[in-house]
Amino acid sequence: MAESELELKSPPNPNSLIVSAPPSTPPESPPSTAGSRPIWLRQRPKIRVTTEFDSDSSVFFHRISCKVLDSFAKLKLSFQNNGKGEISDPQLALSTKYLSLQYDIEDKNALVNASFSMAPGLQFKAAHAVKAQQGELAMVADLAGPAYKFELSSAYPSIGMPRATLKFPLGEVSLQEKEEEEEEEQAKRILSVNGILKGNILNGVCTAKYKDESLDLTYCYKDEQMAFIPSISLPSNAMSFAFKRRFGPSDKLSYWYNLDTNYWSTVYKHNIGKDFKFKAGYDSEVRLGWASLWAGEEAGKAKTAPMKMKVQFMLQVPQDDITSSSLMFRVKKRWDI
Repeated sequence: MAESELELKSPPNPNSLIVSAPPSTPPESPPSTAGSRPIWLRQRPKIRVTTEFDSDSSVFFHRISCKVLDSFAKLKLSFQNNGKGEISDPQLALSTKYLSLQYDIEDKNALVNASFSMAPGLQFKAAHAVKAQQGELAMVADLAGPAYKFELSSAYPSIGMPRATLKFPLGEVSLQEKEEEEEEEQAKRILSVNGILKGNILNGVCTAKYKDESLDLTYCYKDEQMAFIPSISLPSNAMSFAFKRRFGPSDKLSYWYNLDTNYWSTVYKHNIGKDFKFKAGYDSEVRLGWASLWAGEEAGKAKTAPMKMKVQFMLQVPQDDITSSSLMFRVKKRWDI
């Protein structure tokens, strides 16, 4: 009896447990439906919808965009509608790194732009309007590094010699052919030189712009608190100047005066944090005072604004008739779907 009891109380053989244990079966999982869906549904690109409204024109502007082909291209649809729901100016655009296509649905016209590198330091650019059968071709070459470029461009159908432009750190100079009408109403083609030059003079920057036989000279002196910008146009001798004064990180006053017409204007700006800005000003040419309040960075996008929405309220007060003052507002809202 003792021997039988010892046999019953002794631990079972581990090998016998492994042999006699029934095979384990994993729990059944519900059938997956992800593999039955198309790839473009499983990897749907994010859609961005932006809506703008201007109370002055009472028109809504909508823009819908998304990245397609694994972010290789961007597709954008834009259109307008008024208060009656009538849609106007619908346009469809497709853009990539090297090619962009903009199609006007109402006008049935397309504008194609292309830009790509043909070799190191050599770039090709082209633009073509399908309906007008007109466009432009250009070649841009780096000379002594990327700071010096030479561009040769021509419109087609060609009506003359191509335009040659030399760009360098201090500006650019271009040479092109243009038509000039004589007294006998016969067009004469002449060479025209246009250019921009910049240089540092007396702790400021002097800029000279020459175009269509007119020379504009501007000097800009600027420090942390003040900016003074006089300018003169030759041969008309029209003179004007601008003065800007910063009173702190949040307050700035700007003033413009035209010596020929005696017209002047001024603007005061006050920033309230990053997302709010108050502006007020007066324009003597139209005899109008105004004040505006921005909610959302004025020069930024709706993406960076709180709730992805920018709002501007503007009050306009005519000096001659205060009773005809008007309050306008603009709203821009973005949704990411």
